[in-house]
Amino acid sequence: MKLFVGLGNPGQKYARNRHNIGFMAVDRISEDHGFGPWKSKFQGELSEGRLGSEKVMLLKPQTFMNRSGQSVGEAMRFYKLDSTDVVVFHDELDLAPCKVRVKAGGGHAGHNGLRSIHDHIGAAYDRVRLGIGHPGRKEMVSAYVLNDFAKSEADWLDDVLRGISDGAAYLAQDEGGKFMNAVALRTAPPRSSKTPAPKTEAKPKASTEPEVDNRSAMQKLLDKFK
Repeated sequence: MKLFVGLGNPGQKYARNRHNIGFMAVDRISEDHGFGPWKSKFQGELSEGRLGSEKVMLLKPQTFMNRSGQSVGEAMRFYKLDSTDVVVFHDELDLAPCKVRVKAGGGHAGHNGLRSIHDHIGAAYDRVRLGIGHPGRKEMVSAYVLNDFAKSEADWLDDVLRGISDGAAYLAQDEGGKFMNAVALRTAPPRSSKTPAPKTEAKPKASTEPEVDNRSAMQKLLDKFK
């Protein structure tokens, strides 16, 4: 069994915030793969289903971001899971928008949700880092992550979420490379080899045949003295 955790803040006020991209990811997986209804459990919302042959629990902590670990710890202990069975989807300032990376273990890099999870279950869990970009200055970070995605970001955001859903079964089977390939097919699809090359106008070929001189002998003679 796997526990997929999406990080975010509860309530409609925060629903489209950049900080809530983790919630958006597990919502898309639940919707696309026919998971059961969301139920209140473990200080969060829980949805149960299968990805391929693997049973997966989706969890959205409702404790607010900086106490996410309380919910994750409760769920992990109830299902008798190891921390390596937990995959956390979270926003990542240090990745450009549309970039996705899978990481096993490591530090929390100042992310409040990850810091809380570290405190409750340790650092040996997997993460899916979802790039949202950086506003440029440290003092702007809080307002940036707690603002909604701009309308101009809707297309790449949809591609990322669809890619995550496409590859979710691979992630449940610990096949991170195949998961990343599924995401890439949505976010950076290869160009079709069947696409015809642009047409170019053919340049007229220079004639190699000598020009026929139809002048009379008298005209040729006169032309020499012009």
